[in-house]
Amino acid sequence: MTEQVSPASGLHGVVTVPGDESISHRYAMLASIAQGDSRIYNYSSGADCHSTLSCMRALGIRHEFGDEDGHKVLTIHGKGKNHLQPAVAPLDAGNSGSTIRMLSGILAGQPFTSQIAGDESLVKRPCDALCFRSLRWARTSKRQTVSFRL
Repeated sequence: MTEQVSPASGLHGVVTVPGDESISHRYAMLASIAQGDSRIYNYSSGADCHSTLSCMRALGIRHEFGDEDGHKVLTIHGKGKNHLQPAVAPLDAGNSGSTIRMLSGILAGQPFTSQIAGDESLVKRPCDALCFRSLRWARTSKRQTVSFRL
């Protein structure tokens, strides 16, 4: 069987690419500590990115998914960097190393102590570099305590 392909005279339409996991984590956290509402289009549907949203929800940040002109949109209601609330239970990062690494930096600057937990494979991963960076930051910012329970 032979197929013949002729040159196209043009290309029209809309292409929707899958949400990028790495960017989605960052956008969700930045939008959470920004003041006001942020809309993120095509947020990653992966479990790791939903772990990030779950952790931010536990810190008092509301969000919802909606649809705008056929495109998936996530709205995050940011409260500003100084208005996160202490979680009532350990934050659950699931299996997301990205969540635990990036969120630790945000939590280190808060006036309350937080615990981050994860699934069995996450808690077996090394976190020495993260812990040392956060402890060094705590010394320079005169924080009273920084604790890690992984």
